[in-house]
Amino acid sequence: MVSHAQGGDRIGGRFLRDDTRISGNEDGFHNRFLGELPVATQDDLQRWCKNLSTAAHDLKTPLAVLGGYIDLLLGEKLGKLNRRQREMLHEMKRNEARLQRFIKDFITFSAAQTTPLQLTLSIGDIADCIKDITEVWRGRFQEREVALLVATDAAVRPFAFDYYKVQHITSNLLDNALKFSPRGSTVLVRTGLHCWERRSCVSSQSRSGERRQNRPANPNSVRVTVIDNGPGIAPEFHSDIFRDFFRLAVEDEPHGTGLGLAIARRLVHLHGGVIWVESEPGAGSRFSFLLPIGSGVGAEVGGTR
Repeated sequence: MVSHAQGGDRIGGRFLRDDTRISGNEDGFHNRFLGELPVATQDDLQRWCKNLSTAAHDLKTPLAVLGGYIDLLLGEKLGKLNRRQREMLHEMKRNEARLQRFIKDFITFSAAQTTPLQLTLSIGDIADCIKDITEVWRGRFQEREVALLVATDAAVRPFAFDYYKVQHITSNLLDNALKFSPRGSTVLVRTGLHCWERRSCVSSQSRSGERRQNRPANPNSVRVTVIDNGPGIAPEFHSDIFRDFFRLAVEDEPHGTGLGLAIARRLVHLHGGVIWVESEPGAGSRFSFLLPIGSGVGAEVGGTR
């Protein structure tokens, strides 16, 4: 297990790399990304994303029908099942759920590439948001014999955020944690107040005193952390894992789309926040993201941006 960091810890340069810094808003990231591409490449990317979205949507209905038949068989509505038949159907059900997550990732990624993402902000309770999404995942964790624990901080007051996008972020982190957690291990989801220095990391020791002097006196963000006991991630990949379609080669683990963490990064940046990982090989992983409170994104409530 990775050692627990205190709520007021700074985000060190080791864990916050250039491509995971706050971008201000995801529209800016979207426009800068496309603006760097040649015109022909932009058109190709837009066309590719639309085709990807169309294919993903076309797969949703037949996959849902397949899932319905699996549930029908598992419910023994068409006759009793022996142990081997039940095991095979459960394996089919797990792969059907995996394909559903792939489709969701493809649709979200295509939408993010072709149209600017928007937030729907409202004053909400982050504890309720996190507890709701962890309950959705609890059954899958039980199937894998992985304990799922939640620790929320009562000191966090309601603030403005996009309830469902934060659940999407957390869901992607839970999916990643479950994928790499061994049976019998524990995944912990924790929330708490955080003092965040809202500027890019500075690694120079000559400015460390200045950073301490300018550190916010009061918490200005909420930190959500997902901690697992998986194989861990080498430091050289701490930035790469948030890139589109990047996948770590881990033996005996099913491959994903390589989009889950990239989508989480986009949605965190859209809130004006930041996401990073703390991990070492053999020591598990700690994924955290920050959501600003009290100013900036929180000032625009009851609408979209």
